[in-house]
Amino acid sequence: MEIEDVRSDLTEVLYTADQIEERIRQIAAEIDHDYAGLDLLLIGVLNGAVMTMADLSRALRSHCEMQWMAISSYGSGTASSGVVRILKDLNIDITDRHVLLVEDIIDTGLTLSYLVQNLKNRHPASVEVMAAFRKAEAIKRPVDVRYVGFDIPSDFVVGYGLDYDGRYRNLNGLGILAPAVYS
Repeated sequence: MEIEDVRSDLTEVLYTADQIEERIRQIAAEIDHDYAGLDLLLIGVLNGAVMTMADLSRALRSHCEMQWMAISSYGSGTASSGVVRILKDLNIDITDRHVLLVEDIIDTGLTLSYLVQNLKNRHPASVEVMAAFRKAEAIKRPVDVRYVGFDIPSDFVVGYGLDYDGRYRNLNGLGILAPAVYS
């Protein structure tokens, strides 16, 4: 879906598809360099990280394995519930593996903090985080993030995997959702 298809639902376009694509390519080059010669395992967080994981994995020039987890901390509203649950866990052992957790967005940091600690408890060789977007002003629990696509304002955003009540996830850019849409 193109930005112009839902332009009236947005108050502002933050990043276009081209800008996001270019930044993902830059991050992929950094990852290729940082993990040269290592066996990399990407773990995507469903559902939001689907777009990021797909684009990042295709932009990498080295082999990687991919796994998925589903974590819940949001309801159908616009704010984090603060409750974290694993809905779908990994189906492999990550002991001694180099893990790169791929996230769509870091908002409060509560979900990510929980997930990073959960993965570290499984004894990987390393755990790092890549996030397409980060709301630095909204972070309540700091988490080290090695690769960040873009720092964004604390507004409610949609697109590039981020949704509101199941909609806008397939929007190819990122925009601020107009309050009239969700109020």
